[in-house]
Amino acid sequence: MQAKKRYFILLSAGSCLALLFYFGGVQFRASRSHSRREEHSGRNGLHQPSPDHFWPRFPDALRPFFPWDQLENEDSSVHISPRQKRDANSSIYKGKKCRMESCFDFTLCKKNGFKVYVYPQQKGEKIAESYQNILAAIEGSRFYTSDPSQACLFVLSLDTLDRDQLSPQYVHNLRSKVQSLHLWNNGRNHLIFNLYSGTWPDYTEDVGFDIGQAMLAKASISTENFRPNFDVSIPLFSKDHPRTGGERGFLKFNTIPPLRKYMLVFKGKRYLTGIGSDTRNALYHVHNGEDVLLLTTCKHGKDWQKHKDSRCDRDNTEYEKYDYREMLHNATFCLVPRGRRLGSFRFLEALQAACVPVMLSNGWELPFSEVINWNQAAVIGDERLLLQIPSTIRSIHQDKILALRQQTQFLWEAYFSSVEKIVLTTLEIIQDRIFKHISRNSLIWNKHPGGLFVLPQYSSYLGDFPYYYANLGLKPPSKFTAVIHAVTPLVSQSQPVLKLLVAAAKSQYCAQIIVLWNCDKPLPAKHRWPATAVPVIVIEGESKVMSSRFLPYDNIITDAVLSLDEDTVLSTTEVDFAFTVWQSFPERIVGYPARSHFWDNSKERWGYTSKWTNDYSMVLTGAAIYHKYYHYLYSHYLPASLKNMVDQLANCEDILMNFLVSAVTKLPPIKVTQKKQYKETMMGQTSRASRWADPDHFAQRQSCMNTFASWFGYMPLIHSQMRLDPVLFKDQVSILRKKYRDIERL
Repeated sequence: MQAKKRYFILLSAGSCLALLFYFGGVQFRASRSHSRREEHSGRNGLHQPSPDHFWPRFPDALRPFFPWDQLENEDSSVHISPRQKRDANSSIYKGKKCRMESCFDFTLCKKNGFKVYVYPQQKGEKIAESYQNILAAIEGSRFYTSDPSQACLFVLSLDTLDRDQLSPQYVHNLRSKVQSLHLWNNGRNHLIFNLYSGTWPDYTEDVGFDIGQAMLAKASISTENFRPNFDVSIPLFSKDHPRTGGERGFLKFNTIPPLRKYMLVFKGKRYLTGIGSDTRNALYHVHNGEDVLLLTTCKHGKDWQKHKDSRCDRDNTEYEKYDYREMLHNATFCLVPRGRRLGSFRFLEALQAACVPVMLSNGWELPFSEVINWNQAAVIGDERLLLQIPSTIRSIHQDKILALRQQTQFLWEAYFSSVEKIVLTTLEIIQDRIFKHISRNSLIWNKHPGGLFVLPQYSSYLGDFPYYYANLGLKPPSKFTAVIHAVTPLVSQSQPVLKLLVAAAKSQYCAQIIVLWNCDKPLPAKHRWPATAVPVIVIEGESKVMSSRFLPYDNIITDAVLSLDEDTVLSTTEVDFAFTVWQSFPERIVGYPARSHFWDNSKERWGYTSKWTNDYSMVLTGAAIYHKYYHYLYSHYLPASLKNMVDQLANCEDILMNFLVSAVTKLPPIKVTQKKQYKETMMGQTSRASRWADPDHFAQRQSCMNTFASWFGYMPLIHSQMRLDPVLFKDQVSILRKKYRDIERL
């Protein structure tokens, strides 16, 4: 029986193979004979009809499906092949195939690192305010160089933002002006910023001149024209977008459940004809007037009444009923459909409002898509599936909605809230391409504090930064290095600096002590320093300026730094407690002396106060613990102008460090239990050597506050009313039951 089955299977297989060879051979011979006929007819100038010609043509035959971005008109779209379409679009950029490896000279970046040169402005050339803000952001960054021979990247001073020929901002004769630049070099190592390209009616992505091998930082760029790992997609922003700082996001509290009054909203123009009209014309199908408000108006442009349809009057009436800002603040999802171009102002507006963007712009290369995972902050829809949008967003779980909203706030504040952040993000992305061995990974870009504050030049290991211990499953450091800032000569063995050194050395968490000698007198002899159980290293400050206390010294071997002024009075118990608190908050400044800021309405400026009140916004670095990465950030992120100001005044370095850490963390510092005598000790210091005795000291710090806030573009300091005390602190129990007993005895 089994043998019969085997014979039957073999016979069936043989028959199938025979049929396959037979029909395959017939098809092969037919194709060969057909090709020979075509070759013969081509030589004789004759045209032979193809086999498809003999099939009947039905008048109502189904037309083939074409993606949205290949539709031009009813007649031509069917007859243009995808290959012809790509060839037509490739004429927009002659460097269509450019990549970093083929169109960028890496040798220019090896000698001086990543430096950016901005061409000097030419006389008589008009520059729009938005482009002035872009150039100012570059010139104020740490990447800027005024020497073209040191530059790795070049940026035009010619305004390329608006290339719509109908715009008043359009710069004429740009082609010849660019070609005349002696450093142009066919665009190699150049970066061109552009927000608007093309004009009515097709709004192509042609910028109106040959960009050669230049990179594009472009808004509303399509995936078809986007050159991966070469161009940078940037958001479309208005002329009112702030140059620096920018407003914070609107999400103040994590409301549970995270649903708002409206599920989905949109309010904007409706185009009756032309590109971008299809999607917005169909929004009324989804609008229900209750929790889905999709409002459009055709009341725009000069000739809108000539083209209005039967829905215009009804849509305009509904449109006027609702306030756009009120809708934004009370919506869970915000629809972001394409307009005439792929990008829309609604995108940034939704991000700031913590309204989860629902993208309806097929083929748009989303801003900074090379580094940002937009699936964590937006819903990517399809224009062809508009009617499915409501059911799709209603199916999203509340936990996911909350996570999406939180991510919109992070992305807004990290990369989009100002022109400066958009420009710096663009430059950092390009820098990561050039120096791939130290480039940031996806976790850095998509998690707080973001790629702009995590400098890969410091370390390529995430565990060396204070923000990723939980992600990596690591415990915070168990040891610290005490850095004592000494500015007065050592004349007596009873000086406070020696007592402070001994108290810090006795801490169970102390790994070493570094004395930063910023005094004009020579270094004391080694025997003048007390003997301790931990190493004591004395180094001379660089140029003996205030900023030298925050240099990233190689001698600091621990991640935790206990920063101390020479006249600080602390006990070993206080040091131990402060360090254990810092281990729970390694990204913040934790310490003792606290100060606060306030807005002075009468003077319309920021004020500084040292009064002991119920809140604070700064912890001074005369007695504070923080991560040593902030030394690197202080030295390499902040501009030389701010550090020079600190050095000239010999003041405000502690305020500047608080500004920096609060700007990075978006959190206040942490104050810990302070001994009773600390206030009296500080107030009683009348020595001429003490900075606190200088009558101009307080006025200088007031001025510093406003200068720093001006550079950051906003006030990063955050008030707090939290003070952390030891458990059982001042409780009516036996002192033997308390771990930090000496704090109460002082």
